[in-house]
Amino acid sequence: MRFLALLLIILSLFNITIAQSLEKVSPEEVGLNSSILLKADSVINKVIENEIIPGAVLLVERFNKIAYHKAFGYRELVPEKKPMELNTIFDLASITKPVATATSVMILLERGSLRLKDPVSLFIPDFKQYKGEFSDKPIRIIHLLTHTSGLPPYAPVKELKEKFKGPQPDSLIHYIATVERHHAPGTYFKYSCLNFITLHRIVKIISGKSIKEFSEQNIFKRLGMKNTFFTPPEEKIQFCAATEQLEDGQVLLGKVHDPLAREINNCISGNAGLFSTAEDLAIYSAMLLNKGSWNGQRILSPLTVQKMITVPKGFEEFGRALGWDLYSPYNSNLGDLFSAKAFGHTGYTGTSIAIDPEYQIAVILLTNRVHPYDKGSVVRLRSLIANIVAASIIKK
Repeated sequence: MRFLALLLIILSLFNITIAQSLEKVSPEEVGLNSSILLKADSVINKVIENEIIPGAVLLVERFNKIAYHKAFGYRELVPEKKPMELNTIFDLASITKPVATATSVMILLERGSLRLKDPVSLFIPDFKQYKGEFSDKPIRIIHLLTHTSGLPPYAPVKELKEKFKGPQPDSLIHYIATVERHHAPGTYFKYSCLNFITLHRIVKIISGKSIKEFSEQNIFKRLGMKNTFFTPPEEKIQFCAATEQLEDGQVLLGKVHDPLAREINNCISGNAGLFSTAEDLAIYSAMLLNKGSWNGQRILSPLTVQKMITVPKGFEEFGRALGWDLYSPYNSNLGDLFSAKAFGHTGYTGTSIAIDPEYQIAVILLTNRVHPYDKGSVVRLRSLIANIVAASIIKK
């Protein structure tokens, strides 16, 4: 008994969270119609049969409980076929932006380390402003989070790799700090990975930790997300979904697909590189739906969550919240039926997450659509699945 008491004290002192998965229930127990949800199976299977995607994992969560969780098709086709499994680990691609980077930024905001109105140059002194009309307006943190900074969408990986002679995160930040801006901040929406690479650098400058270290310590470990990481450990790679086969014949497995993250940022980047499972993302979603807290761990305050998932005043025309998407042209994953409060994000590899706080529901659809030749598309599939799930809600 004394040993058990001592162990509990140690756990509380070090703030270690015992992993706790969400309870699994039938759809009807959380007000969903199972016969309608079943329609998702045929839709996903048809896309697989048409060889648009190799496989998928679908998870539907409501009231912090898992009501639907199925695996379809294959997690790998080459060099050998391997079936998709419920615990398959996916390269989340741009879902990294809200789940790791934006959440980390909001944690630092709560700590008094930054403001949304802070100019980026406060943290990165050589970060230049837009030159032209409205050039007196500095690029601020809020512009990075809402993709209204004026930064170009991406960077020339091959050119930079040759110039830098290999991975050089510091040189990449200098490139971003000085590259030509496309428009004045806050005047136009242009989705850009460079925004979140910059945010990663700000997190590192403030905290002294990379986005990998900061998000693991302050988000994933505290929530008990045991299969969420930037660089999957060796023993976890066998559970990963394969992504693209490169020109040299290498099939990416457990290594980030995004070229900037992989080739320049040593696989740890603010724009892409996070790996996770549907079940771990359900835990993260439960935290947001529960106003910032889950399993006894408060990650964000209720006011911070509300601010994070709401389009800021003055940015209504763009449809982007702080790291999340509500009604920009990129919101196919939200479908046609969810409420105006629904928000989410997609990832280039074929991943997506949609959350509707009004109906306390989350839809996590993970596919490896880039495997093996980066030809599949899931834009339409995401909407179809979101509509089926929304239609299955029979009790609010």
